[in-house]
Amino acid sequence: MCCIYINFGSIMYSLDDTDKQILNKIQSNFPTDAKPFSKIASDLNLPSDLVIKKIERMKENNIIRRIGGNFSPDKIGYKSTLCAAKVPKKDVESFAKIVNSYSGVTHNYVREHDYNIWFTFIAKSRETIEKNLKEISTKTGIKKILNLPATDLFKISAQFKV
Repeated sequence: MCCIYINFGSIMYSLDDTDKQILNKIQSNFPTDAKPFSKIASDLNLPSDLVIKKIERMKENNIIRRIGGNFSPDKIGYKSTLCAAKVPKKDVESFAKIVNSYSGVTHNYVREHDYNIWFTFIAKSRETIEKNLKEISTKTGIKKILNLPATDLFKISAQFKV
């Protein structure tokens, strides 16, 4: 399953109808094909180079953050957890940079709350996650990092009509 992360809140330029068509197409059922962008172009009756150019521009403008696989960690033998950290505003950027350096971090975002940085962490074991969270705490000086492992898993599919 492919996952497209879209930042609708940071649109720097207007999306034209072709951008919208592409975004609507790639949000789910991304083609598992040797040339997925050619397949998308064919499905939308557009030239391949235009689709690639449009997607590159949307990535450059932070409309599309990432195009990649999305797997259920438990199905491939991994553990996952949601983490929340209480980080002073002046340290948010440096904290996020350190957190993002860990390959097991899949999402990292700021929220308006005392615990203002939230991120998800995936690893082979709960022990590895705990070890990495202690490491992050040591590197950043942030002592209040909550480890909130899922007790039940609920998967939703979010698709936004553009």
